[in-house]
Amino acid sequence: MQDELPRRTEARRGFSVVYRGKTLLSVLDPIAQAERIAAKAHKTGRTLYVCPSPLLGYGLLSILKTMSADSALLCIETDEKLMAFSLAEMDGELLAHPALRFVPARDPGTLCAYVRSQWGERAFRRIELLRLGGGWQLDPETYEALAEALKRTIALDWGNAATLIRLGRRYALNAVRNLALLPESLTIADIDFGAEPVLVLGAGPSLDPVLEELKELCVEGRPFKIICVDTALSALNSFSIVPDLAVALEAQHWNLGDFIGSRGKDIPLALDLSALPASGNLLGKRFFFSTPWTPLAFFERMKACSLLPPRLPPLGSVGLSAVALALKVSAGPVLTAGLDFSFSLDGFHAKASPADMAWLCRQNRLSGFINAGAVARRGSFAAVSKEGRRVLSNIGLKNYRDLFEEEFGGERRIKDLRSSGLPLGVPALSLEEGRAILTGGCTTANGSNAAGKGNAAGKGSAAANGSSVAANGGAGFPGGEAKQQQVLAFIEGELSMLRSVRAALTGGTETEEFEELLDACDYLWAHFPECAGAGGKRPSYEAGGALALSFLKRVRAELDPFIARFETTKKLLGAF
Repeated sequence: MQDELPRRTEARRGFSVVYRGKTLLSVLDPIAQAERIAAKAHKTGRTLYVCPSPLLGYGLLSILKTMSADSALLCIETDEKLMAFSLAEMDGELLAHPALRFVPARDPGTLCAYVRSQWGERAFRRIELLRLGGGWQLDPETYEALAEALKRTIALDWGNAATLIRLGRRYALNAVRNLALLPESLTIADIDFGAEPVLVLGAGPSLDPVLEELKELCVEGRPFKIICVDTALSALNSFSIVPDLAVALEAQHWNLGDFIGSRGKDIPLALDLSALPASGNLLGKRFFFSTPWTPLAFFERMKACSLLPPRLPPLGSVGLSAVALALKVSAGPVLTAGLDFSFSLDGFHAKASPADMAWLCRQNRLSGFINAGAVARRGSFAAVSKEGRRVLSNIGLKNYRDLFEEEFGGERRIKDLRSSGLPLGVPALSLEEGRAILTGGCTTANGSNAAGKGNAAGKGSAAANGSSVAANGGAGFPGGEAKQQQVLAFIEGELSMLRSVRAALTGGTETEEFEELLDACDYLWAHFPECAGAGGKRPSYEAGGALALSFLKRVRAELDPFIARFETTKKLLGAF
């Protein structure tokens, strides 16, 4: 056909492009048209300008000349033929501009990774989409998905920075306190569910019908494992269901309410290194993991001393972390339920969960069961569930749903039980289909039969079921005493560095060695706003001025609480 390859055609000014039976640029004045669009773009700092299908590059130079020095221009092409055409037709100096990148892309994850590799995290605050021609109309859905993925990534990066500012100090203090628990704990590397199916339970409203349907299967000796988030423990208690593993991620004290009714039960707990330390003493055995909230030299030292627990990706949601853990400890299919990321007018959490009970306790004869505050809150919107029904969600929940799809959408082992929740980007099964997989009535996603391997869990699974290791007390843990001495030595090293930093700041003897110590003790300042927003980089005190002086004063204020926390942890380990 005549238009199988893109070709230039004469316009009144400049050139147009014809391809696949469409004219992709104006035949009158495509240059002026692109310049007008470029002139209307918002010229604000730290903006990533995204141009889908730049064709001949009209308007790009205007953007490059008028944008701020901390902004950049990303051109994307999804069509191989158009990509080759543009590279051949666009000006070489334009393509070589240091602030411009031109890449072929169809996969959102790959594009987001490319942007991070080129400019780093939090280099930009916003995305500005520039449709300078008509090439994007050949593949509008893909271009829209790519732009939305970039927007989500930038929002997630800055959301993570805000979380680090708000909770980074708490995470670090919790991690220091949890060092005392390491000698009498295992890690998630000691859990092995073999090829048994795993049912991962969140605490969304859709958990209730799932438990009603499957409660007769959730008995001792069942042919599948249950991993639940800590928030769902009370809901499972109401059905007399004992999970094989609970997961705790929360760093703040309100996490304790999730364990009401479960305290003292022999339920294994997978615990984040930065989780609230008190949570680790409420159930059975502890299995630590780490979700590094920001790159720290502290983690590298722990890793070098073989003290850092196995890593899970920092997903921000205990439900997502539970799914990631299930994939790590089992080779079988993983079914999810109660991960709704949505709510209804009268249902926000599973029945009997702490949030549900607190809501019921606040009811009186003048109030109703509709939470008008949550429904009308800014950011709430209507959505469509997996069943095609109308549900409500909000920006925060939707972001977690999108993160679920980005992280697990390509994992063939994951299936979601069809419910009132938002679609998760993985296949949705009916409860009958889910029952068949859990009971071994069908072949698993990786081709093996679940029933044939239902009891092949190995030593780690025995540990997870509480049969071979004492719930608490170092005597039941191989190498517990050696691990204790290892942790004590690590703490002594940290205290020595912290005291050296304090002496330097107190005595005013800052040296080149002091700067190295400051970098080593990065948990003191990683949560400062100027550091969290700069990818973990600290300002140089040598630069002088108020900012550097303020930074050092705040570091000095952090020293005593961290020294006290390390000393307390040392005492808890038995060294007085």
